[in-house]
Amino acid sequence: MARKRQDDKRQRILQAAVKVFAKQGYFGARVADVAKKAGVADGTIYLYFRNKEDILVSLFDEVMAEHVAAARADLANVEGAAAGLRVIAERHLTLLGENRDLAVVFQVELRQSTKFMERFTASWLQDYFSTLTEVLEAGQRSGELRAELSVKLVVKAFFGALDELVTSWILGKRDYHLAQLAGPVVDLFLRGAAAPQAARRERPILAAVSGGGQ
Repeated sequence: MARKRQDDKRQRILQAAVKVFAKQGYFGARVADVAKKAGVADGTIYLYFRNKEDILVSLFDEVMAEHVAAARADLANVEGAAAGLRVIAERHLTLLGENRDLAVVFQVELRQSTKFMERFTASWLQDYFSTLTEVLEAGQRSGELRAELSVKLVVKAFFGALDELVTSWILGKRDYHLAQLAGPVVDLFLRGAAAPQAARRERPILAAVSGGGQ
């Protein structure tokens, strides 16, 4: 029971940090502000975290660990690249679309420091990309996706599309559910924007540009 109370208090501090960092900005916030929002004494923070940076790092680690684990569990129940990409898109957009403060911290505050970006890119973001890579490579092996495409390029493009949707949602401050865009963005990603007839007309041009027409 004592362990559970400790865990609850730690989670309360992390939840308070999300709200404080989103409202005041990471660099403008103080540990005392987080403590006040969490309803604990300033010194209590240091029972769980070394400093303000440790709070942010722990927040990112725990959210991403849960997100990646849940995505992998969902992927085990679907087949095909299209379904897999839909799972990842829905998870990504739901995670941030259901918590605007968390979205602000992830999309804005984390990106104001090169040090933070390098650290997070080398940790859980790589696990996220690895999960996405597995879906894409399976799609290439099955013939659903073009085998000649660079998977690294596709991973960055797909993540970039989701990332931009979240950023636009934050800045636009419009009231709509981000997750409802998962289907359309996957469809656009897999089928492109060209109508079927236009896509067929483009193939000879693309072949010539790439050297296939020589």
